Amino acid sequence: MRQLFPSPFPRDADADLAALYAYPPGPWLRGNMVASADGAASLGGVSGGLSSAADRQVFFLLRALCDVIVVGAGTVRAEGYGPARPSRLWPHLRDGRPATPPVAVVSARLDLDPESRLFAGAAPDARTIVITSASAPQHLRARLARHADVITAGEEAIDLSAAVRALAERGHRRMLTEGGPHLLGQLAAAGLLDELCLTIGPLLAGPGGERILTGHPFPARPLPLTLAHVLEDSGFLLCRYTTKTLLSRTRMVSPPRQPVRASEAALARTRPPRRRRGR
Repeated sequence: MRQLFPSPFPRDADADLAALYAYPPGPWLRGNMVASADGAASLGGVSGGLSSAADRQVFFLLRALCDVIVVGAGTVRAEGYGPARPSRLWPHLRDGRPATPPVAVVSARLDLDPESRLFAGAAPDARTIVITSASAPQHLRARLARHADVITAGEEAIDLSAAVRALAERGHRRMLTEGGPHLLGQLAAAGLLDELCLTIGPLLAGPGGERILTGHPFPARPLPLTLAHVLEDSGFLLCRYTTKTLLSRTRMVSPPRQPVRASEAALARTRPPRRRRGR
């Protein structure tokens, strides 16, 4: 993996990925998505076919860095979500925190299986969180509350601003959303998205594919982004953008040289391709 931007550092970008993706101070909501060169967010309804070894490496790194993983209920069902797994590449990034971040599922209808591994298999210190509204079916809320922490955000519909505040108040200030496209579109339209990590794969998916944002009215003007860095590996571009005008909170400097052990890089390439979002 090599760094293309900021230009150019005479080293391998694998030297310290954790420094490149470090969260700035304060509450921060980062999105992580993958897309084909022609903009498709999934192949066959899931995103694994668009991924690569480098993309999966960053995927697991971002999970190790965050306090909570926010995902839509549709993506949970489509991608077969389970609890996050303990980091084998960067366990030191979890020092002082649970070994895994909890998954927070955004669901209006609560069409979720409380006996699934996402709920039944979660560690006691990283219980799955469900974010819903006060109008959600009470009997389904009660079933899920036996296995998960339920956050009520909004009355008739889910208020994502209230949801983000509630997560931050619980100490989950470094937030990571893995979509899917409907949830990411809602977060971006509400002005809640601070950063977008986007892997662009060197393939054409063809017409009809869902984009990384979909299904929600967007502001009249496009949302400007600032490019923080670009990495390249085997034709895949790993881009990091911020939505903030002032980048004083975003680290764009060359990280210290701390080579990744070869065994860690190899381990990342053996990880299964299942992942987000169908983000």
